Amino acid sequence: MAKEKKIFVLDTSVIIYDHNAIKNFKEHDVVVPITVLEELDNFKKGNDTKNFAAREFTRYIDKISGRNTLQDWVNINGKGHGMFKIEMNQSASVDAERVFGERKADHRILNSALHLAESYPGRKVVLVTKDINLRIKAKSLNLIAEDYETGKIQNPNELYTGISTEEKFPVAGINELYEKESTAVPATMKKKPLLANHYYILKNGQKSVLGFYNKATEHLERVKKESAFNITPRNAEQSFALDAILRPDIRLVTIQGVAGTGKTLLSLAGALEQRRNYHQIYLARPIVPLSNKDIGYLPGDIKSKLNPYMEPLWDNLKFIKSQFSEKDREFKQINEMVENEKLVVCPLAYIRGRSLSNVFFIVDEAQNLTPHEVKTVISRAGENSKIIFTGDIFQIDTPYLDTQSNGLSYMIDRLKGKDLYAHITLEKGERSELANLANQYL
Repeated sequence: MAKEKKIFVLDTSVIIYDHNAIKNFKEHDVVVPITVLEELDNFKKGNDTKNFAAREFTRYIDKISGRNTLQDWVNINGKGHGMFKIEMNQSASVDAERVFGERKADHRILNSALHLAESYPGRKVVLVTKDINLRIKAKSLNLIAEDYETGKIQNPNELYTGISTEEKFPVAGINELYEKESTAVPATMKKKPLLANHYYILKNGQKSVLGFYNKATEHLERVKKESAFNITPRNAEQSFALDAILRPDIRLVTIQGVAGTGKTLLSLAGALEQRRNYHQIYLARPIVPLSNKDIGYLPGDIKSKLNPYMEPLWDNLKFIKSQFSEKDREFKQINEMVENEKLVVCPLAYIRGRSLSNVFFIVDEAQNLTPHEVKTVISRAGENSKIIFTGDIFQIDTPYLDTQSNGLSYMIDRLKGKDLYAHITLEKGERSELANLANQYL
C-alpha cells in the first residue's frame, strides 16, 4: 500500500531553527506561505545566525526553482524528496485574523494553512512550527500542528551524564590506581560497551577512587583532585569536569548543570591554567535579550548595551582574581591577558566567520543555541583548538527551543563516546547553601 503523501506547511521559526528543514520531510510535499518569505526578508541583513539562516534558505529556494514559478510545485533537490511551492492565497472559510481579532503574520500563516487544507481535502495538511502558541492557535482552528522534530532528543531526563558508579570494583584495582595511576578494566565492566572518555566513581566498601576510561590504552586511569589557578574542585563531579578540561587529547567538552554548580568557573580556571598552550582564550555567550526585546531597546552605545549580558562572565574572572592579592604574579597575568586581548570576553555572534585556530574557546549558556549554531561553532575550530560548552538544558531563555531541541542536549546525545569528546553533568551546587536551597525547592 502506497504511503500517504502529506503537505507540511513551514513557519518562519522552523527555517530560522534549521534552514535545511525542507529537505527533511522525505517524500512528503512542503509549502512555505508568502508571509514567511516576507519575514525572512526582514532577517536577511546582519551577522546573527537567524540572518545567515534566512539568506541560506532563500538562496536554496532560488536554486531549486530555476526558471519555474513558485506558485507551481517544483522538485526539492535530492532523491526521495517531495515537491515544494510558495502559497500566496490566504482566503479560507475560516479567517484567523477575524477569529483572533488581530492582523499579524502568524494569523496570515494560519490562513494559508487553512486554505491548503480546503484546497486539498484528500490530503493531510500539517502546520509545522517551533512556536507553541501558534500550534495551539492552529489546533483551535481544527488544523493539525506539530513541532519540528528533527534534532530533538527523546528523553532529556535520561540524557547521558558522563559519570557512572561501580559499587563492587575490585579492591586490587583500586589499590593499583593509587599506586600506578592506571589499571586494566575488570571483566565485570566489560559486559557492556565502554564509552571513550567516560568517568567513574569506583567503590568497594570503604575504599573508593575516581577513574577515567582511556579508550586508546583500554585502561582506567586515576583522576586526581587537582587545582587550576587556585580553583579547587569541591566534589567528584567537579574533579571530573576539570580533568576533562585539562586533558589535551580531549578537544571538545560539554558541562551541563544548574546555576551554581561551577560550570563556567571551572572552564575559565582550566583555560587560564593552560594559557601557554593557546594563542587566545575566548569566553563567549549568545545574546538572549530580556523579555525577547532586541538589544536596541537598551540605552547607550553597543558596548554599554552588551555589558549586562557579559557581566556574569566577568564575575567569574573577578572571582578567580580574588584568589590572589594584587601583588601576586597570577593577578597581574590576568590583567595583562585582558589588556593584550589574550583573554577576550565577547558575544558569540562576534565569532561568526572567524577561524578559531590555537584558541581555547568557552561557550557559556549553550542551551540557548540551536543544533545548527552548535555545529557552526565547532566547525570553526582549527588546529590546536579546544572548545568547552556549558549550560543548563532546563533553563532555556529562547522561545523556540526546549530541553529536547536545544543545541547542548543535541550535542550531548549525538557525541557521547566519541574519541575527542567528553561530557560531565554537574548536579551538586557549590555556590552557596542559599543558592542550593533555591535550586532544590523553588
